[in-house]
Amino acid sequence: MTGARQTGKTTLSRSTWDSFAYLNLDAVEDRLALRELPTRAWSATVGPAVIDEAQKEPGVFDKVKFAFDAGELDFTALLGSSRFLLMARVRESLAGRAILYELWPLMASELATGLDMEPVAPLLDQLLQGEGHIGALLAAQAPLLLGEAAHRGQQAVSHLMNWGGMPALLPLEDAHRREWLRSYQQTFLERDLSDLVRLSDLAPFRSLQRLAMLRSGGLLNYADLARDAGVSPATARRYLEYLSLSYQILLLPPEHRNLTSSVVKAPRLYWTDLGLLRHGTVQWGAPTGQMFEAVVVTEVHKWVSTLGRDARLSFYRTRSGFEVDLLITTATGVIGLEIKHRPRCSPKDIGPLRKLAGALGADWRGGVVVTTGNEVRVLDEDRAIWQVGLERLLV
Repeated sequence: MTGARQTGKTTLSRSTWDSFAYLNLDAVEDRLALRELPTRAWSATVGPAVIDEAQKEPGVFDKVKFAFDAGELDFTALLGSSRFLLMARVRESLAGRAILYELWPLMASELATGLDMEPVAPLLDQLLQGEGHIGALLAAQAPLLLGEAAHRGQQAVSHLMNWGGMPALLPLEDAHRREWLRSYQQTFLERDLSDLVRLSDLAPFRSLQRLAMLRSGGLLNYADLARDAGVSPATARRYLEYLSLSYQILLLPPEHRNLTSSVVKAPRLYWTDLGLLRHGTVQWGAPTGQMFEAVVVTEVHKWVSTLGRDARLSFYRTRSGFEVDLLITTATGVIGLEIKHRPRCSPKDIGPLRKLAGALGADWRGGVVVTTGNEVRVLDEDRAIWQVGLERLLV
C-alpha cells in the first residue's frame, strides 16, 4: 500500500490487520534489526506483519519474497509513502506475488459522507462503468439537488477547493490547517525526499517544486522548467520523477491518436493536492480556473486508481490548438470532458466536444462540460453532450 505521507495508510492497515505485528522502519532500531535478520529466519521471527515505510530497508522485499516462495508466509502488508516498487534501490518488485493499492488523499465522496460511513459511488463511477451513450444515464438524474444532499456536495467540494484532501486537516481550525501544511512540506523535504535521493542542496529542488505548482494544469516543457529553476534539463526530469514517485504530481498523458490533426506529445502536469499547492504558492484567495481544473482531473484519477476501474485517462490537444481537457477511454468507448470554472456553460464551450464526437464516430460515448454547482442539463442530445456540476459528478 503506497501513497503520500499522511493519507491514512497506517491507520487503515492497523485497523484492518490489528492482530498482526506492526513494525515502523522510521525507527532506526527496527530497520537495523530487520537488516541483520537472516532470510531463512524471517517467517519464524516476523511472520504476518504490517511493515510501515518499507522503502527505508529495501532488503525487506527480498526476504518477504523468499518466505512467500518457500510457503512459510502467505501475507505481509508493506506500506510506504513513495512508489517504492519503482525505486532504483528496491530490486525485488514482487511481481505475481503482490497486490498494489494506492491510497490517495480523501475524495469528495468520502468528505461528503464522513470517515465513519461507507462512501456512495458518485455519478462519475456510473459513467465509467456504463455502456453506450451517456445520455440515458444523465437524463435519469434530477436537474438540481436541494436540501441536505446539495449541502453535503457543496461542503465537500468547497473543502477540496480550499484545503485539499489530507485527512488530518478535517478537525483543525483554518489557522492550524495552514501550520499543518507548512509542517507537511518541511517533513516531505527532510524525510520523504531523502528516501529517494540525498540532495546536498535543497534550494534548486525547492525552486523547481514551486515552479511545478505554479504550472499545474499546463503542458510540461522540461527545458523551460529547467531554465526557470536554474538547473539542467536532466536534473529537472530527475526532480519531477521524485515528485511523481512521492505522489506530489500527476502527469496526464496526451492522447496518442491523431483524430483531427497532429497531436502534441508532452504531458500535462497537475499537483495532486490543492491544499499543498495553495500553501506552496501562497494562493489563499478564491479558487481559480486553474485550481478547478486540477481538482476535476485529479479527482477522476483518484477514483479510477482507488476503485481499479478499467479506464485510461488522457487529454487531447493538436498542434493547431484544438483541445479537450480530459478523455476517459473505457472498454465501451470514449467520454470527453471540458472543464469550465463557472455555473453555466455557453454554446461555444461544447464546440470541441462536438468536433471530437465527429472524429470518434462509433467510439464516442458522450461529452460532459464540468461546471461549478450541481446542475445537470442536456446541451446536445444528438451527440450526448451534457453539462454536469462538479458536486454532482464527484459526490
